[in-house]
Amino acid sequence: MRLLLASKSPARRQTLINAGITPLIVVSKVDEDAVLANLPGGRAFSGGTTPADEVLALATAKCRAVAEDLLTTGGVDQSTGDPLPATEDLVLIGCDSMLELDGRMLGKPHTPEVAVERIKEMRERDAVLWTGHYAMRLTPTQGPEDAVRTIQGEAGASASTLVHFGTMSDEEIDAYVASGEPLKVAGSFTIDSLGGPFISGVTGDHHSVVGISLPLTRSLFAELGVFWPDLWDHRR
Repeated sequence: MRLLLASKSPARRQTLINAGITPLIVVSKVDEDAVLANLPGGRAFSGGTTPADEVLALATAKCRAVAEDLLTTGGVDQSTGDPLPATEDLVLIGCDSMLELDGRMLGKPHTPEVAVERIKEMRERDAVLWTGHYAMRLTPTQGPEDAVRTIQGEAGASASTLVHFGTMSDEEIDAYVASGEPLKVAGSFTIDSLGGPFISGVTGDHHSVVGISLPLTRSLFAELGVFWPDLWDHRR
């Protein structure tokens, strides 16, 4: 049994490694704007969807996109370039995170100007970090040559964590944005890297703020019949 992470996020990968699991990596190719636009009722707060719906929809799309490729191809671990193990079960996890602030869902800022504006708005305030998780279990099949794996189960859920932002001067914000880090992450901040000193605390699972909730992932895997310790590196 191997865990496959459908994400290129270094923080998610390192969180799993710290928990004793070195994941395989296959990055999905998903049009996130199209996924959100196609949600029933439109995007959160302008239609019938909720923040939990948004992040779960994105996580589901990412996980299923990777699974679809692996159903008919062997696949390659993009972290090493090695072929995925053909005879082992794979349990996939896809994740997506967004920050809810004043009824708005904030993803990556992409530009320094947007990052500066957001961080100034967040300082000394609380916001909710939402992370969607979607898991699938794939097993090798003995069927036709063009059917490499089959789906044995799927499960998904979202987690929320309240983030307490500390005080930041304008000069500190400018220096943080100039580092480039806020441009690459949902909500324009990290808790496990340069942004950590500016977070005064969290209420909830801090792993979810990094990008993957370990307790929730374990729970979803259990629904699929996966024994978490079997994923530890020393057990293989």
